[in-house]
Amino acid sequence: MEVGEMGCYLFVACVVATLLQHPASIVRHSISSDVVRRVLMGLVMGTTAIAIVMSPWGKRSGGHFNPAITLTFYRLGKVEFWDAWFYVIAQFLGALGGVTLARYALRGALSNYAVRYAVTEPGLYGRAVAFAAELTISFILMITVLLAANRKILASYTAYFVGVLIDFITTPAPTPE
Repeated sequence: MEVGEMGCYLFVACVVATLLQHPASIVRHSISSDVVRRVLMGLVMGTTAIAIVMSPWGKRSGGHFNPAITLTFYRLGKVEFWDAWFYVIAQFLGALGGVTLARYALRGALSNYAVRYAVTEPGLYGRAVAFAAELTISFILMITVLLAANRKILASYTAYFVGVLIDFITTPAPTPE
């Protein structure tokens, strides 16, 4: 299930990034605003995360198709050692599979300079700041999951909180040109 969840998430990320950013894409030509395209990417990825977590597989596996979530649950004692490592291995295999399938389906468009395999690259402030930002984002994501999931009144909305966060973090501020 973890392979499928992560594979689906990254497949969607690759396809949507290609549709929104590839120079030959009709979607890119129809939506000239970089900000609007970034917002659409965030909305699609947030919705995809919600759909995966709310799916039968997501409900059965716990919906933590992100290694940061799996390792946090391991650290909290909610996932056994070997289960956590098998989850993480499955998540990496799913990521590889999702990108490989997208690469095959998109016939080279995914490697275009404007798409770059949907990779978010460090910006103006470099890798150290990007790493710190990723760490902060993971921390905020985990705090949100833990606070929502452990409150009876909020627990059923946890996936939606995560989706909104993913929407927010997948929609970065436009870079100066």
